[in-house]
Amino acid sequence: MSLTAGQRKTFAVTWITYAGFYLCRKNLSIVLPMLAGVAGLHSIQLANIVFGYSLLYAIGQFGFGFLSDRIGPKRVVGAGLLLIVGSNIMMGLHASLVWLLLFACLNGVGQSTGWSGLVKTMANWFSYEHRGIVMAWWGTNYVLGGFLATAFATWAVAEHSLWTQLGWARGFLFPASLLLVIALLFFIYIKDTPAQIFPRASPSVGQTASVPDRTNWADLKGLLCKPSLWTIGISYFFLELCRYGLMFWLPYYLVQQLHYGLAPAGYLSSLYELIGIVGALLAGYISDRFNQSRRAPVSAVMLCGLGLVMLFQPALARSGLVGIGLAISLAGLLSYGPDTLLSGAAAQDVGETRLAATASGLIDGIGHLGALFSPYVVISISERYGWDRLFVVFAATAFVAGLVLLPLWNLNGSGETMDSFHESAVQEPV
Repeated sequence: MSLTAGQRKTFAVTWITYAGFYLCRKNLSIVLPMLAGVAGLHSIQLANIVFGYSLLYAIGQFGFGFLSDRIGPKRVVGAGLLLIVGSNIMMGLHASLVWLLLFACLNGVGQSTGWSGLVKTMANWFSYEHRGIVMAWWGTNYVLGGFLATAFATWAVAEHSLWTQLGWARGFLFPASLLLVIALLFFIYIKDTPAQIFPRASPSVGQTASVPDRTNWADLKGLLCKPSLWTIGISYFFLELCRYGLMFWLPYYLVQQLHYGLAPAGYLSSLYELIGIVGALLAGYISDRFNQSRRAPVSAVMLCGLGLVMLFQPALARSGLVGIGLAISLAGLLSYGPDTLLSGAAAQDVGETRLAATASGLIDGIGHLGALFSPYVVISISERYGWDRLFVVFAATAFVAGLVLLPLWNLNGSGETMDSFHESAVQEPV
């Protein structure tokens, strides 16, 4: 794949930008336990702060995607970055339930601008033939970004030699300061379309040469009438319910159910995201190189594989450290592959370049509604029926997510079915 200098710069800066979003997202989970002692907040109050953030994040996805398509992603993402920085600084100034809840919600609003806006930028700069591979590499930003952001936030609160008097506030102030630097890079180097740099750029550079700048309500109505949008959204709902349940509750399961220590549980659970990078890249390459840019077959097969891993997970866990490590690694491989495809390349395919942000925001928003329910599913099933039954539920959600995609089996990245593609090839005069 041959990339222009503008494409390489856009890829790098948007990758760093979305990874930077996680600096002020993952820090919340690190600081909250400290707030229980400092501010005397109870577990349910801390849960309400997280829920408020997650709810505003999910709601924002539905609106900011369309706004990015209408006024341009740089304005929307840029405003979101500034809101995130400001809200995290404010959270570092005072510790009370109302104060933290208010600015956590504002942080959620700012965070919801990032994915759909940056997916729109990528759609403007890269054509559909390479979306699977490009978005697979680009989608590693939230996997690595989440891992590095957690490490940075942990260092920020544990490093007592720097501004000792700030205490727990370092977990908010340090990530906000670093994100501000990233925001400046974003404002300086990112252009919404190649046409803003090369007014006569050919369509091979991006797909914006013939695309009007502003979308309208008729465009939104047309997108909402596409069955493929809702099919992918429903699949992503069940995938995110399973993925977020694993991502946030694996350490708790390893400690409470399997009786591992905190350190082994932490290292084992980190395999889920780290091996997930391989799954994301693998799914993208298979989709573009071997499936004519079709996303559904790759996603459906991997999701069914994830379901099988969840069914066998209790048996693998009983085989010891190697077995549970293998189960977690396979789960990461088979969940992050379809995750990056459905929320990235498939969303761009459905919305096309013109409505890429709107489609991405809607799909991601539907998915995060599933993420909102995941903690309640985990707690209710594990406490009432046991952890082994919970993994059966996870298997069911993975199978449903995969089976839902079957009607889109022949849909490729250009929005055509492979049957219609072959028919047009046959009818083309020689």
